[in-house]
Amino acid sequence: MKIALVAAEATPYAKVGGMADVVGALPKCLKKGGVEVAVFIPRYRGTRGRFHCQMKVDNKSIKIFRLGNYYFIDYPRYYQRAGIYGNRYGDYYDNCERFSFFCRAVRNFILDADFDIVHCNDWHTGLLPLYLRLAGAEVKTVFTIHNLGYQGIFPMQKIRSLRLPTNPSLISSIRHSGKLNFLKAGIIFSDFITTVSENYAREIQTKKFGFGLDSILRKRKGRLVGIVNGIDYGEWNPARDQLIYKKFTGVRGKRANKDFLCKKFGLEHSRPLLGMVSRVAGQKGFDILLEAIEGIIRLGYNFILLGTGDENYYSAIKKSARLFPNRISVNIRFDNRLAHQIYAGSDFFLMPSYYEPCGLGQMIALKYGSIPVVRRTGGLVDTIVPYDPRTGSGNGFFFTEYSSRALVRVLARAYKVYQNPQRFHRLVRAGMEVDFSWTKSAYQYQKLYQKLTTRG
Repeated sequence: MKIALVAAEATPYAKVGGMADVVGALPKCLKKGGVEVAVFIPRYRGTRGRFHCQMKVDNKSIKIFRLGNYYFIDYPRYYQRAGIYGNRYGDYYDNCERFSFFCRAVRNFILDADFDIVHCNDWHTGLLPLYLRLAGAEVKTVFTIHNLGYQGIFPMQKIRSLRLPTNPSLISSIRHSGKLNFLKAGIIFSDFITTVSENYAREIQTKKFGFGLDSILRKRKGRLVGIVNGIDYGEWNPARDQLIYKKFTGVRGKRANKDFLCKKFGLEHSRPLLGMVSRVAGQKGFDILLEAIEGIIRLGYNFILLGTGDENYYSAIKKSARLFPNRISVNIRFDNRLAHQIYAGSDFFLMPSYYEPCGLGQMIALKYGSIPVVRRTGGLVDTIVPYDPRTGSGNGFFFTEYSSRALVRVLARAYKVYQNPQRFHRLVRAGMEVDFSWTKSAYQYQKLYQKLTTRG
């Protein structure tokens, strides 16, 4: 079976968010099951590879470069830029043109190839199932929604740049609330839709989390399924991690990493360390975190943050750090080494998300013995089992109400467990034993591919 996996980003060549990790890791596990996967992404600045072929797209001659099973669509005017989606001032003004062109380029390649399935990811590839259908391609399409909150919405005036037939019903199918919507196109024209956790598949069919597309998703619920993401233990494994202070396999070895992290950032060693590696955005719970931060510190925690995102939150979180200089460390940047060190050195890992399609942070944290404290939403429900003080079972802490008050309350419960070393260490060990490798998820994707190719 041959699969074309198409996305705007994929590790190790281009990464902004968790989708890149998924697209980078899934092919490795599918290959073990006998599935041949070719990955297609744009050729961004700094991406190498060998020249593979040349072809025409919109009467323009473009090149395709290749490195292993990765194929890079090369069009310097669109992709040789400092950022993938934008710069510090916002999204690029021509993202509509950039990613519709990418879809047409991949379509042209696929029409001359022999793939069984084209697996598209998020709004950047939402037009590809439509382009393939219009071209009469018999290949089946799967469309994965990694985050419904990002839909690829553009003014209707850009419709001509999509190079579609002037068919009123066709145009209506990709219009939503008076604008072009790439994600809607992917939902409507793909043969099957997946999203990144079972609970999130249910949530996006509700008005609260459907971002205006819930009714369309409900119409396709018979062809919608949630498959929980996995993580790549080749990269995220404290026993082999070259980026942390000291490799470890259990509770004792973890202590040295906490001591190193506290010393590095001038934090008090004796207190529980609450870590957070996150995009700085409202979706990730920063509004309630900012309201709760003083209460969290007064409970007895130290707090360390790594991330970039919405500058509106930066000044407020930095102000808190100045108020508690030996208790809070704020690091507004991308730093892969520090991310690994925070997972390895933290006692608890915070994810107070308003919504979370799947989340990789909680899975990584468990492997590194950092106990997740999460809100009951999306994939966090599918991956975290709440701690039961009566039996000692579970692997993390939940709160449900989206409020700073609920956040402080759950951290108070977690703190009590931390004060009992026997209970806390048992919880750490239980988390480190949980397996979130890609094997199970890849098998589910493989079964889906087989179902599509045998039954249609």
